[in-house]
Amino acid sequence: MVDIEIIEKYFELDGIQYQKLKELGPLYKNWNQNINVISRKDIDNLYIHHVLHSLSIAKFLNFMPGSKVLDLGTGGGFPGVPLSILFPKVDFTLIDGTSKKLKVIEAVKSELALDNLKTVHTRAEDYHGKFDFVVTRAVARSEKLFNWSRRFFKTKHQHSIPNGIIALKGGLLKEELDELGKGVFYESTPLSNFFEEPFFKEKHIVYIQA
Repeated sequence: MVDIEIIEKYFELDGIQYQKLKELGPLYKNWNQNINVISRKDIDNLYIHHVLHSLSIAKFLNFMPGSKVLDLGTGGGFPGVPLSILFPKVDFTLIDGTSKKLKVIEAVKSELALDNLKTVHTRAEDYHGKFDFVVTRAVARSEKLFNWSRRFFKTKHQHSIPNGIIALKGGLLKEELDELGKGVFYESTPLSNFFEEPFFKEKHIVYIQA
């Protein structure tokens, strides 16, 4: 099992970040035996396939203290949980329509004292709130994400790029991104720019401006 060392390979962690990320593995492994939030065949790859994949967003953008981030369709807590550990001064809201997955996140939150994270059991269509960024992983096609998210964004921008969606995507994306239309600005960044592991070879970060 690959562990916390793969995170240290790419990120400089302080003592608290290190300890919390180190404890994520055993916590998810224990919970996954009861509530299947990660494929049982994939649980030994937790740190590369889920934690490091989630933290790739931090290679693309450094969230400012006090900013607000919505993890739309968080599932088992990715990318929101690892990002909340890396950015303890950023407020993360994790929403999902499956309550049993949120139960796992709440347990992890309690165990690791992730006070900057909250969960909400709801669908994207029914939720209301204002955020700097929406993050998401493997939830829906980009056009649908954009339509769901456009009402969530604050009008004031405080980062190096305007507010918008940061989505973790895999595979061939041209056709999907073309669906957004000419009036929408987006860019796609290969994760192989940041990480050398084969898992990231066909993975991308897609940024869609609000």
